[in-house]
Amino acid sequence: MASDEKFAVEKTDDEWRRELSSDAYRVLREHGTESAGSSPLNDEHRPGMFRCAGCGQPLFAADAKFESGSGWPSFFRPLPDAVGTNEDRSHFMRRTEVHCANCGGHLGHVFPDGPKPTGERYCMNGVALKFEPRS
Repeated sequence: MASDEKFAVEKTDDEWRRELSSDAYRVLREHGTESAGSSPLNDEHRPGMFRCAGCGQPLFAADAKFESGSGWPSFFRPLPDAVGTNEDRSHFMRRTEVHCANCGGHLGHVFPDGPKPTGERYCMNGVALKFEPRS
């Protein structure tokens, strides 16, 4: 969860634990990271929407996804007002943490080495996302 911010979707720890898989809980609520290359969303290339696995908030349009070679689903731009960021100084590094603006769930990190037009790489944990194909 992101800092002391208040979010539109707030649940107790017990509610989150009941609603999320153990892997999703570890990433979204405890700032965990899934293993590189483990997400089936790495190979997702259909038109559609990537949503927060915690609350369903739309986060990334499928056309913003690109192959970064990092082992995690990567995007060059989130949807407007979909995510928030915080400074992350864990693991002796200085990074920018990305969380869902609706529920505060940890999604991953953003780096300044992405493609045009933004130059950003939103490196997301697949377990923190749900894909909804366009019908």
